[in-house]
Amino acid sequence: MSEGPQQAVEAVFRGEAGRVVATLIRLLGDFDLAEEALQEALAAALEQWPVHGIPNNPRAWLIRTGHNKGIDRIRRQATFREKVVERAVTAEIGTAGADQNDDCFGDDRLRLIFTCCHPALNSESQIALTLRIVCGLSTESVGRAFLVSEETMAQRLVRAKKKIRDAGIPYETPEPSTLRARLDGVLAVVYSVFTEGYAATAGAELTNDALCGEAIRLGRLLDALMPHNAAVLGLLALMLLHDARRAARVSPAGDVILLEQQDRGLWNQSQIAEGLELVERSLRKHERASRYAVEAAIAALHVRARVKADTDWRQIMGLYEVLLRLNPTPVVELNRAAAVSMVDGPQRALDLVDSLAARGAATDYHLLHAARGNFLARLGRSAEARTAYETALAAAKLEPERRLLADRIAALGEDPSGP
Repeated sequence: MSEGPQQAVEAVFRGEAGRVVATLIRLLGDFDLAEEALQEALAAALEQWPVHGIPNNPRAWLIRTGHNKGIDRIRRQATFREKVVERAVTAEIGTAGADQNDDCFGDDRLRLIFTCCHPALNSESQIALTLRIVCGLSTESVGRAFLVSEETMAQRLVRAKKKIRDAGIPYETPEPSTLRARLDGVLAVVYSVFTEGYAATAGAELTNDALCGEAIRLGRLLDALMPHNAAVLGLLALMLLHDARRAARVSPAGDVILLEQQDRGLWNQSQIAEGLELVERSLRKHERASRYAVEAAIAALHVRARVKADTDWRQIMGLYEVLLRLNPTPVVELNRAAAVSMVDGPQRALDLVDSLAARGAATDYHLLHAARGNFLARLGRSAEARTAYETALAAAKLEPERRLLADRIAALGEDPSGP
């Protein structure tokens, strides 16, 4: 088979895999079986589509084929139950590719996210399972997102799926009266989907447009499901404001373009306008402050600045102080340090990052070392900056980030300790 057809099949598969596996989990009733069926459907597509052409409705083809493969596997394992065969899936499969017919209660992917976010699972398991099953990330990539080894993450995922199976957690969107109990987890996993699309944990490309689009689609479904909810509005605003800058973040060669160097004329103004309106609505709600609304307010300050010098860094720093109280994580601390460097200077920011590292937090996170390198370079401590950047480079898995770090090392000049 030639390379071109195989790449076309794989591109379709990447775009449809998340929704296909969500439907297969509902039809087959088992996470592992659905994943295996999906892989068998892909193998069949790689064999048949280059010969017969990609079908008009590839998602429906993959669902039908995967469902049949799953049923065959159940039969081979001699645990086939008649009721599985009797499930009326044909009509649903036939319309599986019609996005315009999706609604908030009939969307398989949203049902799957609510299943993954059952209160029986802790928040880390909820996010990890969603990244693995819904987004199709490898176990290694999910482990990197949590700064743990592939083996450790594999064990966590197995335990999470076993808990869903043993507890008989239903695959469904919960009743409106119980939605709020799962909302925090659902918002966290939708944002994780978006984050992986906006800044991938590994690979050759900085962004995954399909994941960004899917996360925004899910955010809109949640808004339809729970209208006027401050946290949902904040998350949707945050995703739109970040996504509005996506086209300006990557050069034609695939290299990272940092915020201060971006062509702001490439920013999507319609998304910015919608995002700004949503964040205003979210902040006006008389509810507990939402971390997403605060993050969206930070993003709003960035997109409102027509040039780099107009950025209100002092207000951004203040908002990070608020965010740190709502969401006290090492990543938020690191982002706050970056804002502090723009207000109080790099030495103060370096002290904050070194304090973070001294507590053993995020020491394997490449962006912590990249931030240290930036602050040290701005202080004229080139040798220390080089060491920090080299540590970041060794830990980074995303190729565009690796190139950026290599360029920063090169910009520091020759290593005086070298040959």
